[in-house]
Amino acid sequence: MGKQALSDDILLTVEKPARYIGNEVNSVVKEPGNGVVRFAMCFPDVYEIGMSHLGIQILYSMLNAFDDVWCERVYSPWTDLHAIMKEKNIPLFALESQDPLHEFDFLGITLQYEMCYTNVLQILDLAHIPFDSKERTWEHPIVIGGGPCTYNPEPLADFFDIFYIGEGETAYRALIDLYKECRSAGVSRNEFLHRVSGIGGMYVPSLYNVEYDAEGLIASFKPVYDDVPAVIRKEIEMHLSDTYYPIKPIVPFIKVTQDRVTLEIQRGCIRGCRFCQAGMLYRPVRERDVELLKSYAVSMLNNTGHEEISLSSLSSSDYSHLKELVDFLVQYAEEKRLNISLPSLRIDAFSLDVMSRIQDVRKSSLTFAPEAGSQRLRNVINKGLTQEDILKGASEAFLGGWSRVKLYFMLGLPTETEDDMRGIAELSNEIARLYYELIPKSERKSRVQIVTSTSFFVPKPFTPFQWASMNTKEQFLEKAHFVNDCMHEQLNSRSIKYNWHEADVSILEGVFARGDRRLGAVLKEAYKRGALFDAWTETFHEEPWLEAFESCGTDPAFYTSRVRSTDEILPWDMIDIGVSREFLKREWDNAINEKVTPNCRAGCSGCGARVFGGGVCFEA
Repeated sequence: MGKQALSDDILLTVEKPARYIGNEVNSVVKEPGNGVVRFAMCFPDVYEIGMSHLGIQILYSMLNAFDDVWCERVYSPWTDLHAIMKEKNIPLFALESQDPLHEFDFLGITLQYEMCYTNVLQILDLAHIPFDSKERTWEHPIVIGGGPCTYNPEPLADFFDIFYIGEGETAYRALIDLYKECRSAGVSRNEFLHRVSGIGGMYVPSLYNVEYDAEGLIASFKPVYDDVPAVIRKEIEMHLSDTYYPIKPIVPFIKVTQDRVTLEIQRGCIRGCRFCQAGMLYRPVRERDVELLKSYAVSMLNNTGHEEISLSSLSSSDYSHLKELVDFLVQYAEEKRLNISLPSLRIDAFSLDVMSRIQDVRKSSLTFAPEAGSQRLRNVINKGLTQEDILKGASEAFLGGWSRVKLYFMLGLPTETEDDMRGIAELSNEIARLYYELIPKSERKSRVQIVTSTSFFVPKPFTPFQWASMNTKEQFLEKAHFVNDCMHEQLNSRSIKYNWHEADVSILEGVFARGDRRLGAVLKEAYKRGALFDAWTETFHEEPWLEAFESCGTDPAFYTSRVRSTDEILPWDMIDIGVSREFLKREWDNAINEKVTPNCRAGCSGCGARVFGGGVCFEA
């Protein structure tokens, strides 16, 4: 093992020192120098979470395939090491070389969820990189953000030099070539960023001015220069079978969240649920070739020694070659004694048959996501799942040997009534009742277990609900307690366990999901007051946030509870995802009118994604 940034004394005092030492199987080590661009790829959360993220693995593999780039990894140090690094002034480092991040050319940070935003500031702080982009020089890396949260990057606008809007396979080569050209020519950092704005998908926030009216709404959002695009269209890889994939993914030293090989079978979703941001952002649906996937599966398992493989997709059941792929994987798994994980399946006869084949020893729980307790509200959100579908799926599951079912719902959806909320308890009870009706007492190994969970609805950009009002913390908790009371009224209440999400975290998520760049001051203040790892229950504290909002004179309700006009300029309006604003308005109207829109294969709804020239939009 080469040099280590942390001494043995430090490593022996922190939890899970293997998070920080690098040198894992399949990690890439190159020789720096000789024109090699140093790129640090960061997931701003703990190692176990970051190592489970497929997107980072894809970009790591792609960038290291370039002869002139060395991509390394960095994750957020846990709170124990964070304190030591601050106390001893140890700069944050990349895992492969153990070199300080401030020596790199690029620092790429993926933004997967809003509650990691203070961890972004932690990364910059520990790396000795100024928080504000305007204070950086060529002595600092170019800080670039990617991932789903960049579809509203404005709360983080002050902290990033560039946001990459879209899928990472398409534009990084052009960005790196431009960087090398500009560094060789001796151009200024600001001029480099100006030129970057001419590359597809690159949003440089410092090149745009925002003005607000007397009510605090955005009055105008304009580029500083005439040659800077007013609208940035997302980058999209239309040929998934011809692009990069991590055939040799890194094997972690310790158990991580997704400790298995991950096979991405498609991108996008045909379903069109109106609350789902991913379903809109990643349109149109694009599939990988099934023969290629078979070969990837074998290679990745051989290259890692993993004993489990998982299919990755927003809706695996909609992959057109799923049966052929699953048949292959089941046979291969039986020969090699491997496990298969199939998330995102619709619970139907085919799915249950597949799960019976891969869970023949011990049947784990099945998951249904009705999202709403009544058919009326499922129509509002365009869930495309009827009461009959749910009960039929549960019946087949019970007859197939399952006795534990997880149900996921949301509270606070637009137009929600008490009847809708009561329906959550009633549907849970109805599923439990089915079990006792269908399974003879002599065949029951235990009481049926129904685990019902509710999260709180957070409106997201680029969904038909982006204009909707969000409930307050008090309203969310009142609704959770109402559902809890309804659960106790059910005949089968002893078979039902009910959980709900933290309301204070949901409110913060709502603030930053639809926030503007004025929130940067709140983020900095919250971080200075100790906010860190806000996505973790054991480390989240509401007080630093309440103090930060008060100190900055910012009212969170302005970003959450306020009803937005469909004509309002939104902080993310400079981004074009292909799905049109007109379509989202139509879907907002359809929601209010409880009108269902068919999925993409049942009939095109004219969302605008055909502009990309492929995928499900052009299926025969």
